Amino acid sequence: MIIEDNAANMKLAVLLLQNAGHAVMCATDAETGLTIARADQPDLILMDIQLPDMDGLAATALLKQDPVTAAIPVIALTAMAMKADQEKSQIAGCEAYIAKPLRYQELYAAINTLLIKAKPQAASEANPIGPAS
Repeated sequence: MIIEDNAANMKLAVLLLQNAGHAVMCATDAETGLTIARADQPDLILMDIQLPDMDGLAATALLKQDPVTAAIPVIALTAMAMKADQEKSQIAGCEAYIAKPLRYQELYAAINTLLIKAKPQAASEANPIGPAS
C-alpha cells in the first residue's frame, strides 16, 4: 500500500511496485490510508512523511498502536531528508526510511527485507522482487 499525496511520486511508486509484481492500494492522505490499512491488511505500507492534515509519522504511530495493523511493516518516504527524520521515523514505528527520489534498487531491497521478516514462512516460497523480465 502507498500513502502519498503527490501525484507524480504516487505514480512512480505504483509503477515500481507493479513492475515488481505487487498488487497496489493507494491513499492520498493519512486518514484514508489508516482506514484502508485496517480494512484490507496490506503486506507493507510506503508512507510519505509530509502528508496534509495528519503527517506520516503520526499515522504510523497510530498504525503501530492498533493491534489490527501493528505488525504491518512501514517504510517512511521523504523528499526533504533531514538528519533527525530517520530517527523520528524509527520512534514512530517505521521499519525503514528512504529519501526521495525513489531509487528502485533501494526500494526493492527494503521491501524484500521487510516482507521476509514479516512472513518468514512465506519467504521460502516467494521470489525476491525486482523488475519483471
